[in-house]
Amino acid sequence: MINRTIQPPIQKIEEVSFVSPINHPISENVSLFHMNKVSNETTRFDLYFDAGKIRTSGGIAGFVNGLILSGTKDKTSIEINEAINGLGGFYDSGVSAENAVLSMYALKENMIPLFDILIDAISNVIFDEKEVDEFINDSRQRQKINSEKVSYLAQKNFQKILFENEKAYATTLEVEDYDKLEKEDLVSFHANHYLKGLRKVVVVGDIDQQSIAHIIDKCRPIISKKEHSFSDKIQNKAEELRVPKKDAIQSAIRIGRTLFNKNHPDYLDFLILNTILGDYFGSRLMSNIREDKGYTYGIGSMLSELEKTGYFMIATEVGHEVKDLTIKEIKFEINRLQTELVKDDELALVQNYMLGQLLKSADGPYAMMDLFLSVEMYDKELEFYNLAIAAIQNITAKRIQDLAKQYLNWNEMSVVIAG
Repeated sequence: MINRTIQPPIQKIEEVSFVSPINHPISENVSLFHMNKVSNETTRFDLYFDAGKIRTSGGIAGFVNGLILSGTKDKTSIEINEAINGLGGFYDSGVSAENAVLSMYALKENMIPLFDILIDAISNVIFDEKEVDEFINDSRQRQKINSEKVSYLAQKNFQKILFENEKAYATTLEVEDYDKLEKEDLVSFHANHYLKGLRKVVVVGDIDQQSIAHIIDKCRPIISKKEHSFSDKIQNKAEELRVPKKDAIQSAIRIGRTLFNKNHPDYLDFLILNTILGDYFGSRLMSNIREDKGYTYGIGSMLSELEKTGYFMIATEVGHEVKDLTIKEIKFEINRLQTELVKDDELALVQNYMLGQLLKSADGPYAMMDLFLSVEMYDKELEFYNLAIAAIQNITAKRIQDLAKQYLNWNEMSVVIAG
């Protein structure tokens, strides 16, 4: 019998046995990735398109993505959605700067019928005028509401100076874009970036080879047949921008700069620095600005990745009367990382936290697929995460200090304060 009064021994994590999906090439540039190690009846499939915001302007990418289920010549949007609901499917979609993704969650027995419904909707959407008008009106109202929020104003203006030299990445949706919208714009973008733009197919679920072959056959007509270019020349504009908002109770703050993604040799070590600064609840920014000063409910830092580059960002919302004091404390914490070595106990805490989070993120086939997708776009294998484990375990306080000096120079930051 186990003696539960005795703490079990702590075992050091050396490596994790990651499970890779099966790669089914559809063409030279497009693959279907299938994770079949699923012990239950659930499934998921994702369709990745070269239909991100950088491929157009005026919000067209978001409009088309949101209207995919708006109806074909044979089925209304209500009929399509009722068919999905009747089969127990859950549909989700999203669009980022560089990609658009359509996803479906379903029971295994209904996966293929739901896949066929979605492929038909994608291939034959007609952008019915009534459906478009309703969607645009709803979107316009949300846009008006968002435009009154300091968080939206801060992010919008931060994006403009973060991507100062790459206007396609800096483009944001404006209220006047709704008045300029023409149906022909939707039809053209859909034809070029959905009917000819499928970049990747992802399937998670214990489904047979016949089902995989069916999915591949259905996808062939819409796969992309070209290489896709993304900017690797993004450079932020180092300046402080204040965006006034009359009667705002709070101010939103965004601070950051362009950096790198997983292909950079300093990426893994910088993640550790970023975690110490602001990427967990016990981080220095949280401990100082939330717990000690009480200026905010939350503050965090992150390293966001793009196809060819990435960027670092600190984000928070504070009372407008303490916005400058908050900036002062952020500077203080960055300076402390540059001038003082991280203590052993704090570093050990962060190391254990990051290792625990990595193990948690590898729990189950869905999580394992997401880990794979996070490295596959950079032509890496899942072994990358064992390199991450080694980096976390071997990092030194001196290395963290050197990275802070190299990459967290305040004079190279873009700073936006809205409110």
